[in-house]
Amino acid sequence: MINQQMYALGAAPNKIRELFMYGLGRKAEIGAENVYDYSIGNPSVPAPDAVREAFLALLEDDPVSVHEYTPSPGDPAVRAAIAEHISRRFGVEAAAANVYVTSGASSAIAITFCAVCQPGDEIITPSPYFPEYKTWAHTAQCKLVEVPVLEPSFQLDIDAIERAITPRTSAIIINTPNNPVGAVYPAEALERLAEVLRRKGDEFGRTIYLVSDEPYREIVYGAEVPYIPAIYTDTIVCYTWSKSLSLPGERIGYIHVNDAIGNAAEISTAVSGAGRALGYICAPVLLQRVVARCLDVPADVAEYAKNRAILTEMLREIGYEFVEPDGAFYLWMRALEPDAQAFSDRAKEHELLLVPSDSFGCAGWVRLSYCIAESTIRASRGVLQALWDSYHAPTLTCG
Repeated sequence: MINQQMYALGAAPNKIRELFMYGLGRKAEIGAENVYDYSIGNPSVPAPDAVREAFLALLEDDPVSVHEYTPSPGDPAVRAAIAEHISRRFGVEAAAANVYVTSGASSAIAITFCAVCQPGDEIITPSPYFPEYKTWAHTAQCKLVEVPVLEPSFQLDIDAIERAITPRTSAIIINTPNNPVGAVYPAEALERLAEVLRRKGDEFGRTIYLVSDEPYREIVYGAEVPYIPAIYTDTIVCYTWSKSLSLPGERIGYIHVNDAIGNAAEISTAVSGAGRALGYICAPVLLQRVVARCLDVPADVAEYAKNRAILTEMLREIGYEFVEPDGAFYLWMRALEPDAQAFSDRAKEHELLLVPSDSFGCAGWVRLSYCIAESTIRASRGVLQALWDSYHAPTLTCG
């Protein structure tokens, strides 16, 4: 007998991955140059030279110690380096004891939910949101509560969030810059949110933790990304170098429990316990030591900025409605019919792969990931026009 809940999870489609796999098949059949794949956030910018140099230097070290086990929360020297980097960059106190090195942001979030939530609790997320939040909430035996953002700005609806908070609310997860929209939440909105969380926490006699999911912190186009622990004390940061250093397949990140939280040591112990329970211990050691040497290496945003400019100009010329992204490398475009899945299916007929919005908790939109080759974006203009024309063909009448 198998676990039916896990079977259902394994059988349930992941629309992003499903479309990505479809694209791999089509590229093998008709050639990659004939498929316009906007499906997945796989950085097209190569990892910085500093990453390669760190790998090579470490591989010259003792061949046993370079691949050895570390303590479950990570190499103490790496944790100390990350804590020092956080303190220096953001001007907050950060101790190595409150840093837990993880295999990317996915495990960081799953661990954090299990560490600070009780079975039956509620976790709020603004929607649209990254679909796996629901999976990780359910793993923690919690309910994910979706609170739609304001349209057309796609900024936080603080009043709606306040109405959604109940005595069962243990956490809210915020992703800024946002996947899938590319919105950046300004300091004023986050300060209002912090005030609401403090007030409602006092009302219900419990701490409401803010989980800050930060894969895209460095990928912005002139916008300022506030550091949330400096605004709201009860914040836990989940970070990954997948996007900033173009290391998505290497799965390396961290959890930082804000030192200013009154019971930070207790939470960090629970984080370690949740990592143990979920099997997320001793993140890949070579990667730990590589990123420790690259903490101050800047993200290369220039290529994404160029792609963003090309794509938005192209869509504007054709007539599509979209949200101008301030960060990340996704564009949120309104589907040309209410059914986003049907629109995505029609796009596939043109070898154009657009992720429908339904799994993000929002109807009627599609996500385009523009961290792809500039040549692919330019070449997709014709099929984007053809897709538009298929919805706007003139109606013939008989005279």
